[in-house]
Amino acid sequence: MVYELLTIIALCIVFAGIFYGIFGDATEGVRRLFQQVFLWVILGTYYLWCWTKSGQTVAMQAWHLKVVAQDNATLSMQMALRRYVLASLSFVLCGLGFLWVVVDKDRLFLHDRLLKCKIIIA
Repeated sequence: MVYELLTIIALCIVFAGIFYGIFGDATEGVRRLFQQVFLWVILGTYYLWCWTKSGQTVAMQAWHLKVVAQDNATLSMQMALRRYVLASLSFVLCGLGFLWVVVDKDRLFLHDRLLKCKIIIA
């Protein structure tokens, strides 16, 4: 999780800098909202690319983990997009979907349970 956070922070710093260079200060108002949406899309692009190409983000590679569909196939773009949106909603709701792993018999996150995907050791 910490490795993933380092990647996310790095992406956000780089692309917030690009955003600032193009649009200027975004500390309040509509620009702030636009910057948040912009960064969410950038992070989504990173996750979708990783999940659909190899099933692994940089951090997942370090830990030898892989996200796959129920049949162990790499996620389709549609499933990866749904996973990103549901995981984002889970994060916004105080991480409840991530905490689901504690009570799930297969130790799946709620979004993985709903989408019928799983994280395996690669």
